[in-house]
Amino acid sequence: MTYRNGAFVVDTRDGRIVQVIGGTGGRVHVRPPGGGTEWEVPFVALRLATSEERAAVRRNPETARRPGIADCPTCPALKAAWWEAENGGDAAKAGDALVAMRRHWRSHMAEGAQA
Repeated sequence: MTYRNGAFVVDTRDGRIVQVIGGTGGRVHVRPPGGGTEWEVPFVALRLATSEERAAVRRNPETARRPGIADCPTCPALKAAWWEAENGGDAAKAGDALVAMRRHWRSHMAEGAQA
């Protein structure tokens, strides 16, 4: 079985919804919905996204890239702090905010690995 180009699938290794862009052998080339960096996933690590998952991606593509972000109250606050520092021209604060955001994101990834 293969997935057609453009199909939404779930990378079961981390729970991300991704879009198929090609494949060779037992590897499938995917990227985040709407574009971004491409990578390869073993075919056996993918499953077809449900209609609910596809609808959620169409409503908010950001949730496909970051598992758990849709329900996390901390994520938007961290992003807002980074955005404010970045646009305010404070490079040191922006760097600190970006580090905090990435550390928090890693906690989501750790939660996904345990599930």
